[in-house]
Amino acid sequence: MVHLLAIWFLVVAFAGAGLVNAIGTSGTQDDFARWGYPRWWGIVTGGLEISSAVLIALPVSRIVGVALGAVIIVAAVFTVLRHRDHAHLAPLSVFVTLIAVAAISS
Repeated sequence: MVHLLAIWFLVVAFAGAGLVNAIGTSGTQDDFARWGYPRWWGIVTGGLEISSAVLIALPVSRIVGVALGAVIIVAAVFTVLRHRDHAHLAPLSVFVTLIAVAAISS
């Protein structure tokens, strides 16, 4: 049961984060620019996050989606640590936990 909840929370979390990044509010674009990425990089990140959500939702591609999601989150963690933007670590830790539970339970 915990495994299924982790999977679906992960799908919703990646889909939500993907939409926020892909829509690219000025705050989101400012964050990406502050971290040294182009302002449009949120669209790429959002697309990858939404792709990860779709792949995780489908049992046949779940492991690929979890792996893609893990790569995205590792890159995000390194980015915020490199720029000492610790306020973003709390939501990222939720992703790390959900990915770990999903990967261990698979």
